[in-house]
Amino acid sequence: MSVLAYGAGIGFRALGERHCVGARGNVCPLGAVVPGRSTGGRCAECARLDRAHSVAADTMADDPRTYRVYLAWFGPGMVKVGITGEDRGAARLREQGAVVFSWLGRGPLMAARRTEEVLRAALGVPDRIAYARKRAVRGRLPGAEERAAEVAELYGRVARLEGGGGPESLERLPLEVVDQAELFGIDRTPAPVRSVRELVDGGVVSGRLVAAAGPDLHLAVDGVGVVVLDTRLITGWDLAAVPDVPVRAGAGSDAAASAKASPDASASVKATPDASGASGGEMRVPLIDIGGGGVQGGLF
Repeated sequence: MSVLAYGAGIGFRALGERHCVGARGNVCPLGAVVPGRSTGGRCAECARLDRAHSVAADTMADDPRTYRVYLAWFGPGMVKVGITGEDRGAARLREQGAVVFSWLGRGPLMAARRTEEVLRAALGVPDRIAYARKRAVRGRLPGAEERAAEVAELYGRVARLEGGGGPESLERLPLEVVDQAELFGIDRTPAPVRSVRELVDGGVVSGRLVAAAGPDLHLAVDGVGVVVLDTRLITGWDLAAVPDVPVRAGAGSDAAASAKASPDASASVKATPDASGASGGEMRVPLIDIGGGGVQGGLF
């Protein structure tokens, strides 16, 4: 997979039908066709098999690795508590598009899981936040100081809980607020106005990359504005490069070739100074308004 750089052009055309990407590195035995709007890119059976071996399924109680509990902030009043393997560092927070986060503690898997459940109940926060909600607030976030203050206040609430909100086997970690807005590029680009609802056969997506948060690529497109492409919608499609727009993700670098999008379609992004000016590009796929849910007609 190529490394994307802010200011680079991205462009591809979807071809044919979208097929299940399988589970755990195995090809889908049914070769099932999956809906264009599915962010999982898997048929029901492969999705079940994939989740059965995940940490979230609680099937690995004897996992010897160390886990961390985190507090993730996505916007005002939009917070979640979660866990991730310590060896992954902050990768999980980047994957979720957490604008700000702080570690809360570290320890064995089940201790981390119990802490996660206790804190969710004590703080009244959900176990997950829909990406549509994250996108709706991403273009109008408060300043860095206000973001940090909200996370610090929540960390303080956790610290005031009896026993720190977790079992004794979990080591408490000090408050260290990490703000990822600059890394994502969302602090210096226009707010997104629309997002790709789904890919369709022959549909074209192209534009200039201006920001990226979690699976979302923010593409500047002339005459449209900033459009969000959830890269999870790419998995399972055959992609062909669009002429005159260099393809840097999913479809490879050969403009004449097409390739099957991988299950991990989200691209790593190399931060570079933001390039202003004409964006070019086009969107010939169904789009919806950010936060509104309305379908934009005449675009595909």
